[in-house]
Amino acid sequence: MPLRFIGDGPTNTGWMMAGPIAQFEIKSLVDVAEFGAIEIAFTNSAAYMVLTVATAGLFLILSTHGRLLVPDRWQAASELLYEFVAKTLRDNAGEKGAKFFPLVFSLFMFILTANLIGMFPFAFTVTSHIVVTFALAMLVFLTVTLYGVYRHGFRFFRLFLPAGVPLVLAPLIVPIEVISYLSRPVSHSVRLFAVMLSGHITLKVFAGFVVSLGSLGTLGLLAAVAPLMMTVALTALEVLMAVIQAYIFTMLTCMYLNDALHPGH
Repeated sequence: MPLRFIGDGPTNTGWMMAGPIAQFEIKSLVDVAEFGAIEIAFTNSAAYMVLTVATAGLFLILSTHGRLLVPDRWQAASELLYEFVAKTLRDNAGEKGAKFFPLVFSLFMFILTANLIGMFPFAFTVTSHIVVTFALAMLVFLTVTLYGVYRHGFRFFRLFLPAGVPLVLAPLIVPIEVISYLSRPVSHSVRLFAVMLSGHITLKVFAGFVVSLGSLGTLGLLAAVAPLMMTVALTALEVLMAVIQAYIFTMLTCMYLNDALHPGH
């Protein structure tokens, strides 16, 4: 919860909570280059994405380097994540979906790690920005589309006319299916972005109530108990949602990959 110091002289009003939106501000850390009105910089968002990849990678490498026959708790955790994603992929895309496991597992680990890192105080949540979640969703969309066309050719477009639908209804069904297909990156990305954004804003608002009421003396401290309890409950809920949203994004990815593997089914 960032704090700002208001004033620097006799009119100083003391410490004030930064607004709930301030935690999502993109800040330039290192200026790389500038071309006219276009500025290229290494930002806090980029830094946290690097941190996310490094954290997930180090966890998997260090937890599995021993390859113990009887795994310890760290190896068991990484194997549990591996089997969880593998089962989700098999259940939604079939055995042929195994070829996409590296992509699906990488997406799951990146989103899960980014969501959990964002729960730490003063941390930046990269998945609370639509540009990040949309980029991940577009990666899935392009993978499904390009592989589907490559693997099945024009048969891939049977996806827009479900099996068993009378041809007389094609002029009505096909446009609806095309619009639904093209909107996938939007719905796929907005769900994750909206949940993380709204959750962190709500958490920050209630935490702000605790700080504000706590500064009013004894009565304020008593009144701050309720928002403090709500903040603790919301924190637990946000941790749960961080895991659930990583799973939902992964499950939808597997379902979309099934269309590339089995169009028209």
